[in-house]
Amino acid sequence: MLLGRRAFLLSSATVPMLATPAVAQIGAGLPAKAAPFPLSAVRLRRSDFARAVEVNRDYLLRLSPDRLLHNFHQFAGLPPKAPVYGGWESDTIAGHTLGHYLSGLALTHAQTGCQECATRAHYIVAELARCQAANGDGYVAGFTRKRKDGTVVDGKEIFPEIMRGDIRSAGFDLNGCWVPLYNWHKMYTGLYDVIDHIGPSPQAMAIMTGLGGYIDRVFAALNDDQVQTVLACEHGGINESFAELYARTDDPRWLKLAERLYHKKVLVPLAEKRDELANIHANTQVPKLIGLARLHEITGQAGYGTAARFFWEQVTRHHSYVIGGNADREYFSAPDTIAQHITEQTCEHCNTYNMLKLTRHLYGWQPDGALFDYYERAHLNHVMAQQEPVSGGFTYMTPLMTGAKREYSGRDGEEFWCCVGTGMESHAKHGESIFWSGDETLIVNLYIPADAQWAARGATLGLETAYPFDDAVTLTFTTLGKPGRFPVALRVPGWAKGHEVSVNGQPVTAARAGGYAIVTRRWKAGDKVTIRLPLDLRIEAAPGDEQTIAVLRGPLVLAADLGRADGNWDRPDPAMVGTDLLAAFRPVDAEAAQYGTTGLIRPADLTFVPFYRQHDRRSAVYFKRFTDAQWKVEEAGFLAEQARQKDIAARSVDVMHLGEMQPERDHALTSDISYPVVYRGRNGRDARTGGFFEFAMAVKPGPLILQATYWGDERPRSFDILVDNQRIATQTLDADKPGAFFDVDYPVPEALTKGKSKVKVRFVPHDKNTAGPVFGVRLFTARPATVA
Repeated sequence: MLLGRRAFLLSSATVPMLATPAVAQIGAGLPAKAAPFPLSAVRLRRSDFARAVEVNRDYLLRLSPDRLLHNFHQFAGLPPKAPVYGGWESDTIAGHTLGHYLSGLALTHAQTGCQECATRAHYIVAELARCQAANGDGYVAGFTRKRKDGTVVDGKEIFPEIMRGDIRSAGFDLNGCWVPLYNWHKMYTGLYDVIDHIGPSPQAMAIMTGLGGYIDRVFAALNDDQVQTVLACEHGGINESFAELYARTDDPRWLKLAERLYHKKVLVPLAEKRDELANIHANTQVPKLIGLARLHEITGQAGYGTAARFFWEQVTRHHSYVIGGNADREYFSAPDTIAQHITEQTCEHCNTYNMLKLTRHLYGWQPDGALFDYYERAHLNHVMAQQEPVSGGFTYMTPLMTGAKREYSGRDGEEFWCCVGTGMESHAKHGESIFWSGDETLIVNLYIPADAQWAARGATLGLETAYPFDDAVTLTFTTLGKPGRFPVALRVPGWAKGHEVSVNGQPVTAARAGGYAIVTRRWKAGDKVTIRLPLDLRIEAAPGDEQTIAVLRGPLVLAADLGRADGNWDRPDPAMVGTDLLAAFRPVDAEAAQYGTTGLIRPADLTFVPFYRQHDRRSAVYFKRFTDAQWKVEEAGFLAEQARQKDIAARSVDVMHLGEMQPERDHALTSDISYPVVYRGRNGRDARTGGFFEFAMAVKPGPLILQATYWGDERPRSFDILVDNQRIATQTLDADKPGAFFDVDYPVPEALTKGKSKVKVRFVPHDKNTAGPVFGVRLFTARPATVA
């Protein structure tokens, strides 16, 4: 039997490298490859990370397995034991949470030893086996299908259609189901996690092989072009699921299926080192690359590894925000344009959850401290910001727009977004990547207080630190069953201007290789090695825009504290004005990484604090920087825009605030396949193919102008605008004004308003298009013509 994913990481098996092995690094003590300590071998000491695990465990144990199993029971013809949850669990993606929940339980059991988590996981596996047996053909799922008449039925109904070649998808739906293959990928991952972190489970393996048979039969009925049509719908890392099944069973059927599930439109350019990520859904892609990484490990095919490595490099260097997250409104923008996309819809947690998984694969192939520089940044500043630290709710997005607040899921869970699921996992495993080893080398990659068992040396390790708030980290060999000479590698982050290393209180000169300080000596029980890393303030510009900057202290992203989240933020965005910006910072509470500024911020100075701890506060992370002369120009432009808005307001007849409940009721809004949106602090509404939205607006005699507001970076789309069912304009959006909202004026023929007090305004998308989003509509009187 081939190696499973965890066994692979813990083994000394060799895989092809993506780059030439760093011989000098190996000679200095850095191994050619590495594997993490088992999660069960690590116990967190008191810290924000340990608290997050405990809060998450309480959250998991508040959830009901039977409510998550509701649809599985019902569709298998078995009586449900509890009502279904709401939110996404009552939508056509129902069932996706169960896979995440299984992973969360298994990971929490490994991280903390919680037996109740193991008991619940075993129960769910047994119930899934019961449902699968009742179906009788290997099928087991909880997702639903919405028919054209609106009836919601068992999602199994779509697969005979697909096998006949009737395949319909708009990217996230497949014949009326919401991402069914993505859904199954979550279940597979949960079952693998049960095996890896709780113990062998023939029942779980039987579920996966039985379901695999069903899925394989579906794809066997399709030609290669039809497979690509199916894969155009988000399918998660279903390729990883079958690569892993092959690794555990040695059945070539699963490898063949895994390699067939290769989405050419996205993966071929990446294998050819072409960045064509702009305007595609971000998290749809990351799991595909994790699957390719796993296939690279199994097959040795270099192309799979090349695509995974290139994708990681492009995303982390050209598509990521300062906190390590990526994407705006769930989509990648063009490389090096994130400064135009600093909104309240940035940084979906699922993306970072998956990017960290991909990072671990790449690191295992060839240790490189730069990989963990990214991992630390995203883990500390994004993942740790994602959890509400009291009740355990989760953010979907972690907004970076100035003044935006974080929105968390509820205490007992009814939303069940995708990021609720990945949140259950992320906060169950904060100890998983602290310690690594390869050959004889012990590697410390994350400076999180913890104790660990190093089985290869019969050692108990202790990692003591208040990092990132203090600069010292001490590793102690509490016990060492096999003393001897071996290297200890401590990561030196790329941002560190220097470092100091001591052993048992005495300074030593450590070797440097691959982003590590490496001490090789004969170690014995009781030895201590300490590294100190200067936690200096620094400024980091957004990729592609030197004028948009953030402030960091060591690995911590700092944010200006703008006040409580339950207040309002309706002030101008603060800016930094000056030449030596860091000179204006002074410590307020250095131990808590809090700083004040003097004469730096316009319109007024602010206090800076760690961003991830701003759970119930509003923040400013990115700032525009100006010289004094530039700021005078900026002020003048701001005043001119205020004057323009004041003039239009004075001539306004009616204003429609789309996406807001009371204004939409006041204007008698009706719609179909239309949704409210919020973007960059502005509410709006769109309509999808086959839908519309319509509302009433007051009019007055004389020439009128209908003005609609759009975001300037929309992907291509076209739609019609009608007044009382007569088209007055066709609007096409195609990145018209990057990085800005803009208004479009449409003259309204007087014949449409003559003798009326109200008209109906309607937005209708063209086929396979979206209307809008429209961020507000205004009717105002035309300015009288100027007489020459």
